[in-house]
Amino acid sequence: MRAALHELQQLGLVSRRKNAGTRVESARPRNEFRPTLASVDDLAQFGAEHLRLMQSTDVIAADRDLAGTLQCAEGTRFLRISSLRIDGGNARTPVGWTDVYIAPEYANVADTAREQPDRLISDLIEERYGHSIAEIQQGIQAVLVSEEMAKRLRVEQGTAALEIVRRYLDAEGKSFEVSVSVHPAARFSVAMRLKRSNG
Repeated sequence: MRAALHELQQLGLVSRRKNAGTRVESARPRNEFRPTLASVDDLAQFGAEHLRLMQSTDVIAADRDLAGTLQCAEGTRFLRISSLRIDGGNARTPVGWTDVYIAPEYANVADTAREQPDRLISDLIEERYGHSIAEIQQGIQAVLVSEEMAKRLRVEQGTAALEIVRRYLDAEGKSFEVSVSVHPAARFSVAMRLKRSNG
């Protein structure tokens, strides 16, 4: 966690003062490349601008840890689509790594996703199976990049990163896709707009 805070400080997001704690200084890091996500439309735009390079597809059974992340029963089977996200075709600088988990019966989506790397998998599911996004539940946490993930993202092990878990829900509130993304801190930011409610 100290390393993650140090990285955020280096990016100009927070400042740390003795006896004063940590203070948020900016909503955006001091970097030239700062994609931001704040809405479903932003996700679609992100998909169009940051190509998906599929690395593998496989059917897996959720172990205890993964079941906790995906909010499902242990042993639930998923089709996992693992991809690198790159900036405008620049494969030398991955923006992040994403594992998408969908029901095995959606297997045909994997081939389409490979053929259309600029489209979100959720859009492809909607087009083929009629499941449209009514809501996205998103969780964000600071993590340190593991040795395996560091090789994928071409960063040093222990680099600060954001892990974003998104659950895509249909109109009935049922989850039809879950994605787990890891983005190195220096290559990604999330912007949010909060409004005071009238109630």
